[in-house]
Amino acid sequence: MAAAVARGVSVPELPRLLARDPYLAPFAPDFQRRYTLFHDRLKNIEENEGGLDKFSRSYKTFGVNQLLDGGLYCKEWAPGAEAVFLTGDFNGWNPFSHPYKKMDYGKWELIIPPGQDGFSPVPHGSKLKVVIRSKNGEILYRISPWAKYVARVGTNVNYDWIHWDPPLPYLRKHPQPKKPKSLRIYESHVGIASPEGKVASYKNFTDNILPKIKDLGYNCVQLMAIMEHAYYASFGYQITSFFAASSRYGTPDDLKELIDIAHSLGITVLLDVVHSHASNNSEDGLNKFDGTDSCFFHSGPRGTHNLWDSRLFDYSNWEVLRFLLSNLRWWIEEYGFDGFRFDGITSMLYHNHGIGTGFSGDYHEYFGLHVDEDALVYLIMANHMIHLLHPESITVAEDVSGMPALCCPIAQGGGGFDYRLAMAIPDKWIQIIKELKDEDWNMGNIVHTLTNRRYEEKYIAYAESHDQALVGDKTLAFWLMDAEMYTNMSVLSPLTPVIDRGIQLHKMIRLITHALGGEGYLNFMGNEFGHPEWLDFPRKGNNESYHYARRQFHLADDHILRYRFLNTFDRDMNKLEERFGWLASPPAFVTENHESNKVIIFERANLIFIFNFHPSKSYTEYRVGAETPGKYKIALDSDAPEYGGHQRLDHNTEYFTEQYSHNFRSNSLLVSKSFLSVLIM
Repeated sequence: MAAAVARGVSVPELPRLLARDPYLAPFAPDFQRRYTLFHDRLKNIEENEGGLDKFSRSYKTFGVNQLLDGGLYCKEWAPGAEAVFLTGDFNGWNPFSHPYKKMDYGKWELIIPPGQDGFSPVPHGSKLKVVIRSKNGEILYRISPWAKYVARVGTNVNYDWIHWDPPLPYLRKHPQPKKPKSLRIYESHVGIASPEGKVASYKNFTDNILPKIKDLGYNCVQLMAIMEHAYYASFGYQITSFFAASSRYGTPDDLKELIDIAHSLGITVLLDVVHSHASNNSEDGLNKFDGTDSCFFHSGPRGTHNLWDSRLFDYSNWEVLRFLLSNLRWWIEEYGFDGFRFDGITSMLYHNHGIGTGFSGDYHEYFGLHVDEDALVYLIMANHMIHLLHPESITVAEDVSGMPALCCPIAQGGGGFDYRLAMAIPDKWIQIIKELKDEDWNMGNIVHTLTNRRYEEKYIAYAESHDQALVGDKTLAFWLMDAEMYTNMSVLSPLTPVIDRGIQLHKMIRLITHALGGEGYLNFMGNEFGHPEWLDFPRKGNNESYHYARRQFHLADDHILRYRFLNTFDRDMNKLEERFGWLASPPAFVTENHESNKVIIFERANLIFIFNFHPSKSYTEYRVGAETPGKYKIALDSDAPEYGGHQRLDHNTEYFTEQYSHNFRSNSLLVSKSFLSVLIM
């Protein structure tokens, strides 16, 4: 590292970053060092591996791959092994009949000639194992880290590696959609995407959920828990096989079809990728693959995440870099994913993994020896590779620390991500609802949270994600309406104050987050209509029940229930954004956040957004600033009857501006009644 810094590779556009944020100037050497590390690593790959393209396609040589003559080429990296063998159904489970040849740098290779019929010696669907003889003589049966399909067969506790080489693999029929200018994400989990108490399938999602997503106006689906994980209740965050699509939902071809059909609907598909840690399983995971506690991970305490009980990658290791970069290429090129939401980046960026750290925003927290620059350089390399080889791909960072420049171009010294999650927003809504009376809501504080983001870094805003839906927490709908959701959501029952307040605030919170909070928007499946129950996967603590591991979409389709009002509002909110593109527009100009009136007004994308958060007052002849003169009409009104409102606004009314400056705008207009509404010019 010292030599790299001494050479001082110039960061091409660093002056632009420092001009935008002069407070970063003292940390220019840090940006230079990080860029130099990235530059040197990339140069080494180009010089020693035949280029980044070849290096990141190592899934074509590692693991078990078909040769043109029908034989198989097998390759593994097991630096701690004394010997390596391949066994399985194909050789009657003889553990030592097919030894690998030792190569340099801890690699092992094996060529198995084709059968007498000229076909593969290992049939599609047969089981395999890598046999490792460790240096202490122990014989270990392992799944290849590059295994492309694993499944739990029968009553087996552990997963089996199954050779996946179908004679007629799925062929894509539809082109990848262009990168959306406005990103509206429907965060989804395939297994719970059914009202039935079971693990739902890829085919169910394709047939029943994709049409809903399209109808609701989302143009992107983010799939969670796809990378294979032995423990279902981990929500997909304890990965055991990084190249295998979870078999509990169906076959790899079923997932390919899901993505292909999504593309036919114009829906971009992101993978929730977990490169921040790995399951500590050894029988069916990466842990102790070669008999040592290192291999893919740091050895000793540094290689274990104490809170997650999982293993931590050694991002400085050449072969780990190969493995992870190839993993990203695999999901894009084999399955057709359009990009990634990188999970748990905060844990990667800091040696303390963010544990017990309340990031205050002091810039010294983001620079120095406590930053794991090897992990940061891996993320920079991943973004460089993805955008170089697949320019239409999208990357999203989940970082709670707020590291500066994470979503700035690499040439400026940034991390290269397209978007980052605005993680403070859902926390703020929960805090307000839990701790404050309606009359004590602070308009300035709400506006500050929704607008407090780094200039020229794109944010994905959300009122709640899967985190708020999990057992032990509550969704916004549950915080607002709680037990009455079980008894008073029918239109045949009287509209109670609790349900009325909950429905109205649910809509307002979502729209103001959508319109003011970022350059993209995210919603977790079912939350758009106020799903009445939390999410809890089958586990010992609930007697392996699937009762809460499901989404009751039928509730939004039932015209007797008030859930349909929220569902319809969510759809029309997205459709309005699709029409005007506020997410792709410059940040909003807030003209008013009036504390005593509880009113927030802002302009964005030639729309005027008016929110009245007062629990009891409405206003007549309310003056609203408007920069653009002309005639305005109501475009969206949360008080409309189709959204469960009280129909207090006349949608035929036209609002004309006057040359009367108000709230720093050149013109203004009078609104007859100020409930939540969006005015269109």
